Amino acid sequence: MSRIRVPSRKYVRVLAAGSVVLAGVLLNPATASADAPAPPPAHAGFDYQIGGAYTPPQGVGVVSRDHTASPASGLYNICYINAFQAQPGAESEWDSDLLLHDAQGNVFYDTDWNEALLDISTADKRERIAAKVGNWIDECGEKGFQAVEPDNYDSYSRSNGLLNAADAEAFIKLLSARSHADGLAIAQKNTVELAADRVDNGLDFAVVEECGAYSECGDYTAAFGDHIVVIEYTEEGLANACDGWGDQLSIVRRDLGVSPAGSSEYVRETC
Repeated sequence: MSRIRVPSRKYVRVLAAGSVVLAGVLLNPATASADAPAPPPAHAGFDYQIGGAYTPPQGVGVVSRDHTASPASGLYNICYINAFQAQPGAESEWDSDLLLHDAQGNVFYDTDWNEALLDISTADKRERIAAKVGNWIDECGEKGFQAVEPDNYDSYSRSNGLLNAADAEAFIKLLSARSHADGLAIAQKNTVELAADRVDNGLDFAVVEECGAYSECGDYTAAFGDHIVVIEYTEEGLANACDGWGDQLSIVRRDLGVSPAGSSEYVRETC
């Protein structure tokens, strides 16, 4: 079952601005390679539907839905995948050695969401995990999604040192290659401390939670320009995001559970 997570806030601020040199070509940090799939249109009406699909509200041009759902007809659709952690109760769907274990041999969990972290600490394990996640990416493309949103890129920051940023970047590169081979753009999910590496990692745009609430939107735009979709969960966060970036970025406020329209918890507001 799809779910939302509140990102870790132990972030190192991104200091990258200016240009990045890749393969001898000078690129602006907000510019993808010429042959990369198109990211979502900038400053578009956006709806975050990973908690359950429903008819998009009027004015919405970009939707993110779980990979088990179908894309919304006529819109730009982002396919949500929990790529770095196992869904709650889904540990048995993974080979035991692909689940992260602590020094005592116990499976290591993200306790906020009761999700086992996947062990991306070696090249062999990354390849094997990427093969399974890659099948989901393939399915996203077959269904007609235009992009992929691999969640929990920052799982290493919650691993008590069992994983590191280099592990995460090596793994996301495998997912980027698979996505691009399928003609799909791929998002960086949160993880502002790695945003400066987004070109090397093959990431085309960003899906960001609460950059308004935590004053991080500018850190992301330094790397991704206006190719960013923002989800806020509080009135204050929405106000801050809209005040600073409402004429540039795609911004929506949702309830924390990202509930479908019609449920008692449903909240959706825009700038």
